[in-house]
Order: sequence, then C-alpha cells, then structure tokens
Amino acid sequence: MLRFKFFILIFLGISQFALASDSLSVFKKRKIILGTSTIALTSGSLVYLNQAWFQQYNSSKFHFFNDNDEWLQMDKCGHTFTNYQVSRVMMQAMDWAGYSTKKQILIGGLSGFTYMTAIEVMDGYSAGWGFSWGDMSANALGTGMAVGQKLLWKEQRIQLKFSFYPTNYAKYRPNLLGDEIYMQVLKDYNGQIYWLSVNPSSFIKKENKFPKWINVAFGYGANGMIGARYNNVLAEDEDGTTHYFNRYRQAYFSLDVDFTRIKTKSKLLKSVFTCINVIKIPFPNLEVSEGKLKFNYY
Repeated sequence: MLRFKFFILIFLGISQFALASDSLSVFKKRKIILGTSTIALTSGSLVYLNQAWFQQYNSSKFHFFNDNDEWLQMDKCGHTFTNYQVSRVMMQAMDWAGYSTKKQILIGGLSGFTYMTAIEVMDGYSAGWGFSWGDMSANALGTGMAVGQKLLWKEQRIQLKFSFYPTNYAKYRPNLLGDEIYMQVLKDYNGQIYWLSVNPSSFIKKENKFPKWINVAFGYGANGMIGARYNNVLAEDEDGTTHYFNRYRQAYFSLDVDFTRIKTKSKLLKSVFTCINVIKIPFPNLEVSEGKLKFNYY
C-alpha cells in the first residue's frame, strides 16, 4: 500500500506543476510541459520502485497470488482510491493542456490503470508477491469511478477520499504497521478510513441555497488487525499483559468539504484545493461496528 500512495503524490505533482504554470498561455507549450513531466516522473518512479522495492525479493516465474482475504479488504480500498485519484488528476491536467474530452478519458483517465497494471505485472515476477486479480479489479473500479463520472456528468460528484487516526496496534507489529506516525499513515490499516464523499447540490437540478461545497461522506474501515489474514502474533505489553484483538469492520457517516467547489480567483489556491481534496477533513462522525453505534471525532 505504501507504494500506491507514493504514486498519488507523483501524479498530483505532475498536475500541480502544470496548473501552476498558467503563464504558458499556448496549449502546445502546456502539452509539452505535461508530457515531459509525466514521462520523466513515471519512468523515474518505475526505476526507483524496482531498486527500492522489488530488488528486496528474488525474481521468479510469472505467477498469481490470491490476497483477497487480507486486511479485511482495506488494501483493496487503497488500490481503488489510488486509481481514482490518478485518473481524476490526470484528466484535469489534460483538460488544462487543451486536450479533447475523448483524449482526456482515453489517455488521462486510463493512465492510472495502465501504470498500476505495469506494477502488477512486476509483482507477478517477484517471489515476495504475485499478480493479483483482486488488485486489478480494485484498480479497474477506481478508474471506472473517475472516468464514468467524467462521461456521465463531466465532473466528479462522488469522490473517493482518505483519512487516518493513530491506533495502538502498531506498537505490537512496528515492522509491519509502522514504527513512526508517518509510516503508520501508510501501513496501519486499522487507522485508515476510505470515504465516498457525495456532493448533494450537484444532484439538485434547480438552483438552491444548499452550500455547493458541503458533502456527505460514507466511510469504510476495519480494526483489530495485527496480521494480514489472522492475528497469529502474541500482542504483549512491557509488563507482560497479553491481548487478543477481535477483527471487525466499520461503517461511517459524516460531513465533508469539497474544496474544489470553493470559489476563488487565486490559481495558487485552486492548486492547493486540488491537492488537499484527496483528504477527508476531520469532522464528527457516526460509526457502526460490532453491532454498536459510536460517536467519534477524526
């Protein structure tokens, strides 16, 4: 999962570099900027990934790996989220560069899926991993959400977002779940929540006074996981107290902000709003889990 959130930063960087270069008024120059930056960052990231990740494991014959039952499918949510964001951002960047809607969809919209497919093939040749049809399905779902809304509404009315809160589980498996907070954000699935953030005003045809930047959000999370499939590692405190953690799913309801619908004439703010719009803002929320209704603020 760490790899895929890294890729979001790459493609966000591409789009924001492009959007910030608005002084280049000619579409031809914008296309050159977008094309060269995309090629450079994409090829560079693949080289980096091969050196930093895949070389840790022996290579093998191409093989498949079924990881659909791991982490209560939180990792699959991560794949969906990543592909959605890459497709959304690249379509926006290509729109800025003056490409037609058709090319935005065929090239920008499918760029994330194509990129992740290459990564999945690399996984297939790695002894430590394998080609996962579950990952590919999640990738396709994320791309489909972005492209489908572009075709249907020419805008993203339902967005995928991410939030995180610190948990106590990482201290029992720091190598797996992260020993520092910045690593736990990427690796500790217990603290991750993936949200469907829906913009109600965009579905109301008549002019209305409902704030256009207010969203309602439906989230999914999971808890009690100190292993991918099972909690088969002893969780023990320094004083010798042992713990058994029950693995369970969580459903959330909350409010959110669509920063891209906040009106501003500042090109810098527009770029900032595009970047931070991948994050679900902290807000009081209702959680349903283990047959109980809970109230949280994160």
